Amino acid sequence: MNKININDFDYELPDERIAKFPFQQRDSSKLLIYSKGKISHQAFFDLPDLLNSNSLLVFNNTKVVHARIIFYKPTGAQIEVFCLKPVLPDSYEQNFAATSECIWNCTVGNLKKWKGETLKKKFVCNDIQNELCVDKIDSNGDSIKLKFSWNYGLSFAQVMDTCGKIPVPPYLKRESQKIDSERYQTIYSKPEGSVAAPTAGLHFSNSVLQALKLKNIETDEVTLHVGAGTFKPVKTEFVNEHTMHSEHFFVKKTSIQKLIKYLGNITAVGTTSVRTLESLYWTGCKIRQNKNIQNLNVQQFEPYKNDSQISVEESLQTIINYLEDNDLHELRTETQIMIMPEYKPKIVNRLITNFHQPKSTLLLLIAAFIGNDWRKVYDYALKNDFRFLSYGDSSVLIPDL
Repeated sequence: MNKININDFDYELPDERIAKFPFQQRDSSKLLIYSKGKISHQAFFDLPDLLNSNSLLVFNNTKVVHARIIFYKPTGAQIEVFCLKPVLPDSYEQNFAATSECIWNCTVGNLKKWKGETLKKKFVCNDIQNELCVDKIDSNGDSIKLKFSWNYGLSFAQVMDTCGKIPVPPYLKRESQKIDSERYQTIYSKPEGSVAAPTAGLHFSNSVLQALKLKNIETDEVTLHVGAGTFKPVKTEFVNEHTMHSEHFFVKKTSIQKLIKYLGNITAVGTTSVRTLESLYWTGCKIRQNKNIQNLNVQQFEPYKNDSQISVEESLQTIINYLEDNDLHELRTETQIMIMPEYKPKIVNRLITNFHQPKSTLLLLIAAFIGNDWRKVYDYALKNDFRFLSYGDSSVLIPDL
């Protein structure tokens, strides 16, 4: 781990190769196929033909919220509030259902212009005039704890939808537009909570989902609420010095049972699905070591410090037993897992993913699956006019298992 230099995961990405807007049709994007060292490409709607029948495809069904809220001071100064993670209530569901006030960890743009006074934003929802107020509580590392308050009768989810904007990635170098409200969202998104889309899923259309079903490819969903840390570059020379962001994830007991059924034949849609599924294994290991454990959060380097020899099936069954013993229908915890080249995937066999930024933790994850061949994949994509990053084209990575 100490020997992994982030400069070994750099490549030249011309700005014109970054897709600034989504392709006209979701499933018409290009699909690079990496299969056991060989590279080719087709269209994304061909994906069902490339996957095995009687296999499992796992999606992250999180929904992107309108997390960017712009306030203006009486002087005209613009203050941008970016909601990162709920604090009170700390449950996403309860926080979005709040009807008068809530607290979030946020980042604040143009913070030096905000001297601590209450910021206010008038808005209209359901034909009723309302006002959103925000106050500083305290600083919390890189973020600031803010209290939002508004008139009774609206949920915070409604307030966000009305007052906020979809937080498109900073590398698009543009403001969010109407098209982003639809296209920076998967068609199967459900629980609200992400400030960035699980972009590998943006290519899926209803016709592709139907084709998967006709081929007898099982699908299932997990939830990981994607944080702004997904865009955080690795600025340290050695990756072990980088601090990974932590994200909430939820997996139903029935989904874990399905994973056991399809072990050895599981495809993850996106890096967030990978982080969720791989975190399950280490969660099971923690419970097996101490069934009364209270903190199930998976730490950044846990896989590299834990020399567990527990099988994947044993680990997943341990979680199921834990849920049943505690009368729970799903696992709810957090992961800070950092998947790097020396990591050996436990649960995920194949990966569908977009093309990621140089020197990013996402690129490190790709290298964990296909080793140094990530360079061949990215060279091929650059030479064949693939579009990169969130709104770009896709790939399916099938290692030599």
